[in-house]
Amino acid sequence: MTSTSTADAASVRGNGRRRAVLTVLCSVQFMLNLDDNVVSIALASVRDDLGFGTAGLAWVVNGYILAFGGFLLLSGRVADLVGRRRVFLSGVTLFGAASVLCGLAQEPWQLMAGRFVQGTGAAMASPAALALLTLLYPGARERAKAIGIWGGTAALGATSGLVISGALTGFASWRWVFLINVPVVLATLVLLPRLVAESRSERRTRIDTPGAVLITAVPVLLVYGLLRASETRWGDIGSTVAMIAALLLAIAFVIVETRTSEPLVPLSFLAFRPRAVANGATLLFSAAFYAMAFLLMLHIQTVLGYEPFTAGLAYLPFAVGILAGIWLSSRAVNRLGDRWALVTSLLISAAGLLLMSGIDRADTYAWGVLPALLVTSLGCGMSLPALSVTALTGTTEDNAGIGSALLSSVQQLGGAVGLAVLVTLATRHSDALSDTVDTQQASTEGFAYALTVAAILVGLAAVLIATMLRNRSASIGTAVD
Repeated sequence: MTSTSTADAASVRGNGRRRAVLTVLCSVQFMLNLDDNVVSIALASVRDDLGFGTAGLAWVVNGYILAFGGFLLLSGRVADLVGRRRVFLSGVTLFGAASVLCGLAQEPWQLMAGRFVQGTGAAMASPAALALLTLLYPGARERAKAIGIWGGTAALGATSGLVISGALTGFASWRWVFLINVPVVLATLVLLPRLVAESRSERRTRIDTPGAVLITAVPVLLVYGLLRASETRWGDIGSTVAMIAALLLAIAFVIVETRTSEPLVPLSFLAFRPRAVANGATLLFSAAFYAMAFLLMLHIQTVLGYEPFTAGLAYLPFAVGILAGIWLSSRAVNRLGDRWALVTSLLISAAGLLLMSGIDRADTYAWGVLPALLVTSLGCGMSLPALSVTALTGTTEDNAGIGSALLSSVQQLGGAVGLAVLVTLATRHSDALSDTVDTQQASTEGFAYALTVAAILVGLAAVLIATMLRNRSASIGTAVD
C-alpha cells in the first residue's frame, strides 16, 4: 500500500513537472510568434519617432521574419548535437537582449539590427523548445495533446500581437511592444533549468556547414526578391536576380545533401510521407494566414477607420475562435482520423476566407468582417495543432530538433512568401482600379482579391492532405521512419 502511494505521488510530481515545462515552453512560443507582427500597428509611431523611410520601415517587420526563418534548420541541427536545453536558453537570452535593444533604440539602424538579432534568437529557441516538448511526451495521445496546445499557443501569439500592439501603442509607447518580452525571458531563464534536464542526440556527428549556409541563404534571397518586387515591379532586375539565385542555391542544397555523409536535413527524413505532406500543407496554410492577418488589419484601419487600440480589439474574436478550434481539434482527430479532421478544418478555414473576400466597402465590422473572422479562426485553431502533430510524426531522440526546426521554418517561410506575394497582389489590384473608383473602394477590392487567392491556397492544402495522407486516428506521433 505504501509503495503504491509512493508511486502515485511520484507520478503526480512527474506530471506536475511536465505541465510546468509545457507552460514555460508555450509562454516562450507565444512570445516568439507574437513578435512576428506585434509591430504592425506601431509602425506609424515608430516612423514618426525614429524618422524611418518607407523601405526601412518594412524591414522592421521583415528583418525578424527573415532571420527567424533563415536560421531555423541550422539551429535545430545544432540543438540535436549540442543540447536542446542549452540552445533554447541561449536563444531566449539573445532574444531578450535584442528586445531591450529594440525598446531603447534611438536610431533606425539600431531597431533594424535589434529585429534581426531577435529573429536569430527566436530561430534558436523555437525548434529546441518543440524538440524538448516532443521528447517530454513520448506517448501518442499525450504528445498529440501537448503539441496541440503548443501549436495553438503559437497561433494565438501570432494573432494576439495585433491586439497587444494596439493596446500598448495607444496607451503607452511603441517601445513597450518590445520591452514587454523581458519579464517572460527572465522567468524562463530562472524556471526552465530547474524543470528539464539536458538532452541531445547520442550520435556524435559534425555539422553540415555547406548545407547550413545554403539553406540559410535560400529563404533570405527568396523573400528579399519578393519584397523588392512588391516595392518596385515584377521583372525588376534586382528581384529577378535574387529569386533566380534562391532557386539555384536550393538546387545546390539538394545536391550537397545527397553527397554529404552527415546531411543537415537527411532526404530520407523528408521522404517520410506524413512529414512531407504535413509540411507542404503548412507552407500553403501559413502563406494564406500571415497575409490575411496583415491585410485585414490594414482594411480595419484604412477603410473602417479604426484607431490602433480599437483595431487591436477587433482581433479578439479571432483569438476566441482559435481557442475553440484548439478544443475541437483533438476531438475531431479521434472521431474522424487525422486526414479527414485536417481536410475538414482546412475547408472551414477556406470557407471563412471566401466569406471574407465578399466584403464590400460599405460593410460594417459586425456585418462584413466578424462572421467571416469567426469561421476562419475556428478552422485555423483546428488545423494548426493537427498539422504540427502530423509533421512531427516519427521524430526520435536523434532528430527531434531538426524535425521541429523544419516545421517552424516552413511556417515562417510560408508566412514571409505569402505576405510578400499576396500583399503585392492586393496592392497591384488596387492600383489598377484607382483610376475608375475611389481609394477606399480600390483598397477593399484589392483586399478581397488577395483573400480569394488565400482561400485557394488553403483549399489546395486540403486537397494535398486528402489525396496524399493516409488516415490514422490515435496513432499520431507513433509512426516511425
